[in-house]
Amino acid sequence: MLLSQILAGVPLAEKLVGDREISSVELDSRKITSGALFIALHGKDSDGRKFIPDAVEKKAAAVLYDGDYTPPTADGVLFVKAAGNMRQNIACAAANFYKPISPYLSAVTGTNGKTSIADFSRQLMKCLGYSAASIGTVGVVSDVAENTETLTTPDSVTLHRILRDLAVKGVDYVSLEASSIGIEQYRLDGLKIKTAGFTNLTQDHLDYHQNMQNYLQAKEQLFSRVMEADGTAVLNADIPEFGQLAEICRRRGIKVLSYGSNGQDLKILSRRPHATGQILETEIEGRRYQLELPLIGEFQAMNVLCAVGMVMAMHGFSGKIIEYLPHLKGAPGRLDLVGRSANGAGVYVDYAHTPDALSNVLKTMRHHTLGKLWVIFGCGGDRDKLKRPMMGKIARELADKIVVTDDNPRTENAAEIRRQILCECPEATEIGDRTEAINYAVSHLEKDDMLVIAGKGHENGQKIGNEIIPMNDMEEAAKAIGRLALS
Repeated sequence: MLLSQILAGVPLAEKLVGDREISSVELDSRKITSGALFIALHGKDSDGRKFIPDAVEKKAAAVLYDGDYTPPTADGVLFVKAAGNMRQNIACAAANFYKPISPYLSAVTGTNGKTSIADFSRQLMKCLGYSAASIGTVGVVSDVAENTETLTTPDSVTLHRILRDLAVKGVDYVSLEASSIGIEQYRLDGLKIKTAGFTNLTQDHLDYHQNMQNYLQAKEQLFSRVMEADGTAVLNADIPEFGQLAEICRRRGIKVLSYGSNGQDLKILSRRPHATGQILETEIEGRRYQLELPLIGEFQAMNVLCAVGMVMAMHGFSGKIIEYLPHLKGAPGRLDLVGRSANGAGVYVDYAHTPDALSNVLKTMRHHTLGKLWVIFGCGGDRDKLKRPMMGKIARELADKIVVTDDNPRTENAAEIRRQILCECPEATEIGDRTEAINYAVSHLEKDDMLVIAGKGHENGQKIGNEIIPMNDMEEAAKAIGRLALS
């Protein structure tokens, strides 16, 4: 594709002089091959312009940059200075270059539930006959390619490339997790998103957004800027932000479907938990249905309704959806049952790493616990510090036995992170090594106890300093249960 075609719609500080055939679009100079366009993003933490010489050396055909910068002299390389918002420019260029993409795109945002909803909607669209995929925290999930790990919302270039590759392999529908940071950084711009869901808003990412108002405003942009004006928003009617979000949508002409106990379109009338799941009495588009879900927890019932609403917006409602719901599978690391010890104690792994998520999981598991409810958790380093004592307090109030451990301390002092948690749950057992903490808790479980290992879910590594140490909660818990059976 010609450079001029890739830059169509990108505001330029100077008129484009000349043109080039471009073989790929890259943000990472390490991935540059001959004929590529290198986009040098001058970001908050790093300056991509420092890597322009590296891109030139690797025979990039063109470089797009912005700001006060004098490019080096390089024969055969076309340097183009952009104007306007560089992240929007990147999204526009990526959208122009990476084609085709799947015709049906949906996105879901909110503090909790994004991964489950994206995966549930993928499963439901598949049951309706579509080739479907999801992109988010657990990676790229589809039947046409191996699961690859990504950020919750990848950068624009990576995201558009993934979508192009999926479309080439025949994928019709893709559900996307839309993080607040990803939305604010324009990573989803340029995509024709017809359906978007909103789960809830509770404390997280305040290290980035500073306060809850900024956090909400970032997520609102999915509806006020990113999604198509003729699309459909699926909104949680049980949260305080519902009215504000609905008004944003209505001002743009976006149709609103509401779900929850206060929902008008997908309404929960009653919920009956049982040993392996729950039964929902619902009203969907004015008709009553009994839904059998093989999933534990009210929050999962809400996640399923949001996913059903998103699929309805894409495909319409059908009996096939009702028939498939008993066969839904939970997303990896979301209240996953690892196994049970010989005395009947159960061990679950969950990704809960926010105060609200931890509270929901512990309240849910209390209903399924005949003995003591145990929890293992920690808090991430270089992230929101305010939630650490909050999560300690929640554990103290809702669990019987607490083990405070490490959860991706990154470059912070791990012991100090644990201290900030323990100030609200001083009776907890402190074991910094996460594997050791899991072994300790599993070995101390008594008859009918329940253990929730919270915080990392599907993750395969512990981030300590600038290294990632291989570690998976599910695997370590399974090993601990196995050792106990042999003792």
